[in-house]
Amino acid sequence: MAQIITFARTGGPEVLELQTVSVGEPGPGQVRLQQKAVGLNYADTYFRTGIYPVPLPSGMGVEAAGVVTAVGAGVDNVAVGDRVTYTGFTNTLGAYSSERLISAAPLIRLPDGIDFETAACITMRGLTAAYLLRRIHPFQGHETILLHAAAGGVGLILTQWAKLLGLTVIGTVSTDAKAEVARAHGCDHVINYSHEDVVARVREITGGVGVAVVFDSVGKDTFMASLDCLQRRGLLVCVGTASGKIEPFDPAILGRKGSLFVTRPALADYIADPAEKQALLAELFGHVAAGRIRIDIHKRYALGDAAQAHRDLESRKTVGASVFTI
Repeated sequence: MAQIITFARTGGPEVLELQTVSVGEPGPGQVRLQQKAVGLNYADTYFRTGIYPVPLPSGMGVEAAGVVTAVGAGVDNVAVGDRVTYTGFTNTLGAYSSERLISAAPLIRLPDGIDFETAACITMRGLTAAYLLRRIHPFQGHETILLHAAAGGVGLILTQWAKLLGLTVIGTVSTDAKAEVARAHGCDHVINYSHEDVVARVREITGGVGVAVVFDSVGKDTFMASLDCLQRRGLLVCVGTASGKIEPFDPAILGRKGSLFVTRPALADYIADPAEKQALLAELFGHVAAGRIRIDIHKRYALGDAAQAHRDLESRKTVGASVFTI
């Protein structure tokens, strides 16, 4: 019997329920996976609240790592005993579970140097950092970037990777404690937006020029300020909406503020091609295994504590990555 987290209606963390179910045998194209660690991502709250609509009742979570214990007909990319990880969207929904059936297609074999907990912390976050830095903009190694939520799970990976590319990183955080964490992971300049004016500080740091790229995972509350932090012909990368959806705006404003660019990318479109996905994974796993990018786990939760984990996430109590351990 397996423990799983489900929700039958959208709403607050209280809609998450722990259930015990029988998993059964894998069908064609499926595997049975004994999970060892499950990723906790802010995107999980979007499913719970209905921002990302899915048929209900539904499982929760899209990222985990574990061991293949059975394979169905037609599966040839993994075998029983393989250590694997995965991330995705609706095709992997249901990751908050101790054991599950899942399509074999999104499974990624883990190299020996990556443990289960690390894998559950970096498959989505690490691939996100990878495509943001390696596919969105042709960085030349001398640019300055602005990163919101610099002490978050993606932020800490992205900062370390950006430094490997020779970039100057300005990060924003909400507390002095998070500022210390961001600096420890390579942020050159940290702005505490709870008492500092982000736009004014960015202009001061850059000598009035602004930054080449802003990575904004906050959304509604920071959108206009992010535009004002960009240099002429700069790029705003909208990668999340933690504060709410960005309100409609007149595209002419981009011209008035310096012929700016805005994009709202999705991870799925940058790992849809197997070769591109494997290239990003190889670079990510290589950096982590070699210690060039370190992964610090902030907190470990039991599956039964899923509601509290979501409360912590939404109240911005978490720093870096957190996981559910089985």
